[in-house]
Amino acid sequence: MLHVGINGFGTIGKRVADAVRVQPDMTVAGVAKRSPNFEATIADDRGYDLYAADGREPFDDADLATAGTVHDLIETSDVVVDTTPGGIGAANAPLYAEHDTPAIFQGGEDPDVADVSFNARANYEQAVGADTARVVSCNTTGLSRLLSPLKESYGVEKSRVTLVRRGADPGQTGRGPINDTLPDPVEIPSHHGPDVQTIFPDLDIDTMGMKVPTTQMHTHSVNVTLESEPTTEEVTSLLADESRLFLIPETLGIDGAGKLKEYTRDAGRPRGDVWENCIWAESITVEGRDLYLFQAIHQEADVVPENIDAVRALSGRTASAEKSIRRTDEALGVGRGLVEHDGSPQRVDSHADD
Repeated sequence: MLHVGINGFGTIGKRVADAVRVQPDMTVAGVAKRSPNFEATIADDRGYDLYAADGREPFDDADLATAGTVHDLIETSDVVVDTTPGGIGAANAPLYAEHDTPAIFQGGEDPDVADVSFNARANYEQAVGADTARVVSCNTTGLSRLLSPLKESYGVEKSRVTLVRRGADPGQTGRGPINDTLPDPVEIPSHHGPDVQTIFPDLDIDTMGMKVPTTQMHTHSVNVTLESEPTTEEVTSLLADESRLFLIPETLGIDGAGKLKEYTRDAGRPRGDVWENCIWAESITVEGRDLYLFQAIHQEADVVPENIDAVRALSGRTASAEKSIRRTDEALGVGRGLVEHDGSPQRVDSHADD
């Protein structure tokens, strides 16, 4: 069993911990928190060993037992997943190196924090046996999952993506906008295109970003000029075969991110999480060599399977991307509880947080 430590237990960390727990080849070594807030209480309630990142006294005062400091967690872990806020992971990097413990960082860090920027579908093999990896951001993860099969099957001449981004996660009460629509950034390209190029260095991609007052999922308007001329039906079939791409059938009547999240909650997904890219099937259109589609990206959840695969890659115990992806997806329930292969709604086979 791989002993996986999670440094940070916020939006991503708590999801990664729960995902590690259901893997057949992993166990949670513990989770580190800075303060004894509600998330620390949840970690304790779930039976995770709690480690103090900045001193144990506040946890003692809150009557929360700690198993040690973050140094102790790193020492007892085979791999550490750093899910701290952007910039803190880079500050933690020397600590992981000091303990000679492989570490995984998140997309909020600069690419140079790690040996490789990671997406399981696109470049798993590059991370096998590496000391560090950076799981790219939610939007870059979503674009990499989409572009990888397109590049392999048809070639990609040019990608143009407009990202309509949520203003904040549900728990980020200090962020916005509250009542506005912002070009974010005004400059072109947005940071997403260069970030995708850390996965596909030779890809020609332009990205523009907007921020809107919602806590729902990001939505992408995608135009890809392919190097060949597949039909709409061929592209639809290709994307439907990808385990982490969910093609939303028109019959479900899901016309936006709000209904999509409601559907996944009703389907029994833990926290209503959507690990897959959600592509509106009727939006897939090919005109000549130009492909158009809309997809939604759940910013709180889509990087979770990638973190699990990155753990296996850094450990060097699973050299095959296909094997790791299949194992992760089966344990989490990726692709299940949504639709059958014929496009009809699927009966729930939920993998709740147990």
